[in-house]
Amino acid sequence: MIRVMLVDDHALVRMGFRMLLADAQVEVVAEVDTGEQACAEYSRVQPDVVVMDLSMPGMGGLEAVRRIVAQDPKARILALSAHEDTAHPQRVLRAGALGYLTKRSAPEALIAAVTAVSRHETYVDAHTARALAMAQVKGETSPAQMLSEREFSVFLQLARGQSVAQIAENLKLSPSTVGTHLYHVKQKLGASNQSELTLVALQWGLLQI
Repeated sequence: MIRVMLVDDHALVRMGFRMLLADAQVEVVAEVDTGEQACAEYSRVQPDVVVMDLSMPGMGGLEAVRRIVAQDPKARILALSAHEDTAHPQRVLRAGALGYLTKRSAPEALIAAVTAVSRHETYVDAHTARALAMAQVKGETSPAQMLSEREFSVFLQLARGQSVAQIAENLKLSPSTVGTHLYHVKQKLGASNQSELTLVALQWGLLQI
């Protein structure tokens, strides 16, 4: 039986996933609602697969993926997101996740994805795979592609309305370091303030509305 840790800040979503996975003989051994809790619980629970939502309060799923993989390079993580852009899957797979699944996917896709990731296989849902392939063929790049991994994390949190102090706490960085990243983000994206950064994120499908 595959042992899974669910990481999502919506209790109803976790309940739905738990019921769906139970029907497939997958055991949910832990449920947490923040990336911080996922990082703290991972070594204790030692799940076969972590199903990680990307949009959560605090550090969020992308940063949690990075930290869990730093703890355990063999960690098997399936990223789950309501986003349908190409930047999120590219970033989270680069961070060490083995799979990426959009929340619009059919229920059976979750079972297929968890099963594949448990076998150390890469899994990307068909819709996202097509989007990634077409973006590569067309040579399309979002502004986010110009950002480093840390700049991208800071950019997303700023776009969601977080203050520099909150981002520093979430990402365990000094406020001055966050300020430096913010300066580079604004320079690269041609934005002068936080509102303009939020607009860029919305235009490229990087935020849920």
